Amino acid sequence: MLDAYMKNSHQLKGGDLFAYTVFLAIATHRSFRGAATELNITASAVSHSLKTFEQRLGVRLFNRTTRSVSLTEAGERLAAKLRPAVSAIEEAIQEVDDLRETPSGTLRINASEGAIRLILRPILARFLRTYPQIHLDIVSDGRLSNIVADGFDAGIRLAEAVPQDMIAIPLTGNIHFAAVASPEYLTVRGRPTTPQDLHNHDCIRFRFESGAIYNWEFERHGNIETINVTGPLTLSDQPLMVDAAIDGIGIAFVPDHLATDALRDGRLERVLEDWCPPFPGLCLYYPGHRHIPLALRLLITTIKDRQSLGRRS
Repeated sequence: MLDAYMKNSHQLKGGDLFAYTVFLAIATHRSFRGAATELNITASAVSHSLKTFEQRLGVRLFNRTTRSVSLTEAGERLAAKLRPAVSAIEEAIQEVDDLRETPSGTLRINASEGAIRLILRPILARFLRTYPQIHLDIVSDGRLSNIVADGFDAGIRLAEAVPQDMIAIPLTGNIHFAAVASPEYLTVRGRPTTPQDLHNHDCIRFRFESGAIYNWEFERHGNIETINVTGPLTLSDQPLMVDAAIDGIGIAFVPDHLATDALRDGRLERVLEDWCPPFPGLCLYYPGHRHIPLALRLLITTIKDRQSLGRRS
């Protein structure tokens, strides 16, 4: 039935491209609500489009329960055929859109909060003033989302977290983590001299959005130490960890650029500095098989220009 429909439909009917887009969004998210969010339409519009599409095909594309949405065999086959075709259409439209004299459209970026603060915040005002018809949709996410499946144009992550099938553009040099504590805390509790000493200290732990607790990672002279620290406070926000360390709650382990001001003015001090080696920094990444939107190319150029100015100043 499905093959017959695909062979005999020589012309697109009104609304077909929309129906294909809705179908693929549901297939990607396995959720009507997720598809509605991606397409910026209501869940009822998604449901109505799929119902009409299935009626025209005469075949069920999804198995739906109150808890799950999954593709049927026919749905799997249709999705496999439609994805490259719809992607090609979207890229063709994007290439034409790039020819506009005034860049426009929505650019969706997924990044950690720290990356947003370090990379995007300094250029946002300038970029949006320069390109007023571009809308930036920036999502702070610590879950290492699949940017393709979740409908993002690009992501910003540490180099080691970028999937291998993505094109990555380095945005920073190497990054250091710093173990930091207030002078008052160190006066009372003493200074750890090895990572193992942290077992006798109050540490401010970090929780990923997945729920996992970060184990602190140290290295010196090829010796690697991974410590499952304990302490009175667990946070999912690294700037708050810096604040907690300033308040004397314990030792925090954070990217050192977050603690620069407090280290400079003496509110915090480094510990275990010789155990904190550098590692590859932040990258902006995007799918290599897609046309790069003009808005993304302009954003990359703006970031690079600011970094060049910073190096010269």
